Amino acid sequence: MTEPLKNGLVLGYSSPRHPFSEVPLTDRSSVQQLLCTLLDPLEPFFSPLKARVRCPGATAVRFDQTASEVEGICRPLWGLACLLAGGGSYRGTQWWIDGIRAGTDPEGSEFWGYPRDNDQRMVEMCPLGFALAVAPGIWEGLNERERGNVERWLGNSINEKNMPNTNWLWFRVFANLGLKKNGAKFSQDRLDADIKHLDTFYRGDGWSNDGPEGIHQMDYYSSSFAIHFLQLLYAKLAGGDEPERAAEFKKRAQMAALDLVHYYDEDGRAIPFGRSVGYRFAMVSFWGALAYADIDLPAPLTWGMVKGIVMRHLRWWQTQHDMWSPSGTLTIGYSYPNMYMAENYNSPGSPYWACLAFICLAVPETHPFWTSKEENHWDVVPKIKALKHPGHIMSNLGGHCMLLSSGQACSYPMKGTHAKYGAFAYSSAYGYSVPPGLFTLEQYALASQLGLSDDGGEYWKTRRLSDSRLTATPDGTSTPLLVSLWSPFVDVHIKTYLIPPSESHPNWHLRAHRIHAAGRKVQTADGSFAICNERAADGRYLDPYDPAICEGTSPKLIGNYDLATPEAWAAGREGAFAVSLKAGAVGIKALEDGERTAMLVNADPNSNLIESRTTIPTLQGTVEKGQTVWYVSAIYAKPSGKGVRKEEYLSGWDEPPEVPGWLREEIARDGKGSE
Repeated sequence: MTEPLKNGLVLGYSSPRHPFSEVPLTDRSSVQQLLCTLLDPLEPFFSPLKARVRCPGATAVRFDQTASEVEGICRPLWGLACLLAGGGSYRGTQWWIDGIRAGTDPEGSEFWGYPRDNDQRMVEMCPLGFALAVAPGIWEGLNERERGNVERWLGNSINEKNMPNTNWLWFRVFANLGLKKNGAKFSQDRLDADIKHLDTFYRGDGWSNDGPEGIHQMDYYSSSFAIHFLQLLYAKLAGGDEPERAAEFKKRAQMAALDLVHYYDEDGRAIPFGRSVGYRFAMVSFWGALAYADIDLPAPLTWGMVKGIVMRHLRWWQTQHDMWSPSGTLTIGYSYPNMYMAENYNSPGSPYWACLAFICLAVPETHPFWTSKEENHWDVVPKIKALKHPGHIMSNLGGHCMLLSSGQACSYPMKGTHAKYGAFAYSSAYGYSVPPGLFTLEQYALASQLGLSDDGGEYWKTRRLSDSRLTATPDGTSTPLLVSLWSPFVDVHIKTYLIPPSESHPNWHLRAHRIHAAGRKVQTADGSFAICNERAADGRYLDPYDPAICEGTSPKLIGNYDLATPEAWAAGREGAFAVSLKAGAVGIKALEDGERTAMLVNADPNSNLIESRTTIPTLQGTVEKGQTVWYVSAIYAKPSGKGVRKEEYLSGWDEPPEVPGWLREEIARDGKGSE
């Protein structure tokens, strides 16, 4: 028996069901309804004067509690403003008008406070500025004195303060733009100067970096979270006054679209990469912004394909039933609540940056975005593509979208930064894993990473900073290749090659490591993707593989501390794999005749973005002080999915690709390898 909750949730024995999951997504009106299921649960958490929203969760962030609650009211404005701009309505619109009135009143009890340098309030000025620009009813709902308060809070204060040298500068642009659109006092000089500086982040072919020279960070902030998204909104809103600037922003979007399309698979999933992926469906906002800005799509893309990307993405998130709090609000996390993957700026209201995805609601219902039939872009775009500027090789072979990556790194200290930027591979099916602790492999959770330890396996170092280049394999096949040089210790030097899947081996990609342990002995651990570690029958950890039910691991998965069990280890060439009826199969094999062994790491719970319990097939080895070795690893991944039978999960496992001839020759020339 189920019991309806006050906010419309239905709670059953097995899992809660949120109204968000119950909306059949077919057209514009259904997406409007979907947005309302996000806004409705916020109602009990508004402050008395409506200026703040304190979402459930007592977690702290690097800024003050008031700023956290300003996030709570301003971030949902992205969705509400888009709804109103498209002619829609919402029963609680007055809450936000009242909240803006109270929050910008310096004499009121719920005043937001003027920002200081680098203040989080500046971020929240962006959705407020956009809302003022596109939803006239907000400004019209204020009297002359109240408009003056908004003008002073939104314009004067931010224009006088320092901001981080990142995408944040766009937030000040939109604060000024919102005032400009309503005839209020603003700074055109500051607006122009900020855009001029933001143009220095541009690297070419449509790509902008999230920062100045010396930083290589091209994640979703470069596209859907901020830079491309806001460039397109600006082109739409200010294009009449600045046609040349608008044309440039549109041109960049046209070029970038042909690259960004590779980050979304047929099932609607995006590839999680980089920071702030807790903004969830904001990862798809670029595509709705294309329609909002009236972009002429570059061939071979069609509006049916763009619509398909957005609608399938929202539908996939509708299947993620564990991402909600008991009150129906979004939680910090990805597919479930997870503080381990959170940044130090993720407050309980932070996830509502996801409302950027609803820019499509500001698109008229007569636009081909809405009138076209959904199409699959993978029918026409290449299955493998090298992306020069982010340093990615994109793949859509073997049942998932995957990217191989080298060279990116966050420019400031960030929790799990090596996992968010420095891993070798990122998958739409398996997500990445972050360390919930810093002791032994179970806590480091080295999915798609090579870890090295010089203390017997207690602490592990991985790739974070590297010198990298994107090239082609030297065999004349034009297969893209990523090469990176990195040093986990000052006297241990590694060259890593990343080689994408091929049509003949769609479920495999290769990584090769030349490790020179000049000054110390190191243990190594090379991990595959992480996969769900739950038996379908009862949710317990996976047993040894049983071909009768097509589920389990090989070798045996052992507990965290029982490392001496002989049946838990296999030869490196034999490899290790895990098969989940829910998620498919992943594994790893050594292609060199070395001394590596294969096993399953029982990763600590909540380390992976998508599955709360995971295991990671891993190869382990030892490199003696002064020794140079070559490791060549073949990584297997065959996700579950439509049309994939469980009997097929391991169909390619016994036929890994061979070591490429050019790589065998390099190993032989090096004189250190065994090939």
